[in-house]
Amino acid sequence: MAVLNVRRYGDPILRQRAQPVETVTPEIRKTLADMLETMYHQVGIGLAAPQVGVSLRIILVDDGPRGPRALINPVIVERRGVVRGEEGCLSIPGFFGEVERSEWVRVEALDAEGLPLAFEAKGLQARVIQHEMDHLDGVLFIDHLPPVTRDRMKKKIQKDGLPEDAPHHAFAL
Repeated sequence: MAVLNVRRYGDPILRQRAQPVETVTPEIRKTLADMLETMYHQVGIGLAAPQVGVSLRIILVDDGPRGPRALINPVIVERRGVVRGEEGCLSIPGFFGEVERSEWVRVEALDAEGLPLAFEAKGLQARVIQHEMDHLDGVLFIDHLPPVTRDRMKKKIQKDGLPEDAPHHAFAL
């Protein structure tokens, strides 16, 4: 396993729609292992393949006591409720904002072996899944912020850049 370079705000791959995984191959499993190492190295609770420069529809989610869960070609097939919560992102270190997400989601995907799976998620797990799936469509959490807040963040990033070692005062995905 290897720690991969996390792409940062401004990298064009973060704004591209990722391609579906056709077949789970040994290369895909290696990418998953490297993503897992990277996610934990960065103290994240979720990671999408585009964040490490791989334009494939793959995400990892830390599922608490059950451990990490790989989701390949994930799709949200049902959602309920609305909640607001603070989010940060490994690709935009040091910046956080209140984002509205569905409170509950039903997800279908393939697992790390290429087998279909379906499950329900709520609370933090639902938030992480939605955040990471946004990355697969080239969407960042700042895109969900009010325009004035988003523009202030963008101007601050343009002026000062992104911090090298930003503290995580909220979870980063």
